[in-house]
Amino acid sequence: MRPARPRLAVRAAILHRDKLLVVNAYPGKKSDLWCLPGGGVEPAQSLPQNLQREVTEETGLTIAVGPPILINEFHDPGGRFHQVELHFRATLDGPDTITLADPEGVVNRFRWVTRDQLARLRHKPDGLTNAVWGDQFAHYDPLEAIIM
Repeated sequence: MRPARPRLAVRAAILHRDKLLVVNAYPGKKSDLWCLPGGGVEPAQSLPQNLQREVTEETGLTIAVGPPILINEFHDPGGRFHQVELHFRATLDGPDTITLADPEGVVNRFRWVTRDQLARLRHKPDGLTNAVWGDQFAHYDPLEAIIM
């Protein structure tokens, strides 16, 4: 089966009081895998505009988007899914009150985690910790198989 075109997505590394916001984006709490808030890119909007929209839709937060810190991609080796994600630094641009209001009902939990707490959570992408707390910009995390 030939893969479909890769889906482009954006994600926000929001550090607040030295804690990172992570979300669980599996409907029905079917997985314990955590990631950064964000989602698919829509046409006619810049990557930062898409990211601001996605974060607000999922969490109610408003953010200022900074530089890219990580490029990640994953796919389903036996299927047609392939996603390329661009992770950006972001800061809160308003109150830190989170309201889970994802219109698609995908994001169902959130946590603010320290670097040590993230290390103990099952999360993706693998290079997330170094990208968020390191000083590299636009690090590439190699293609990996999708997991749940």
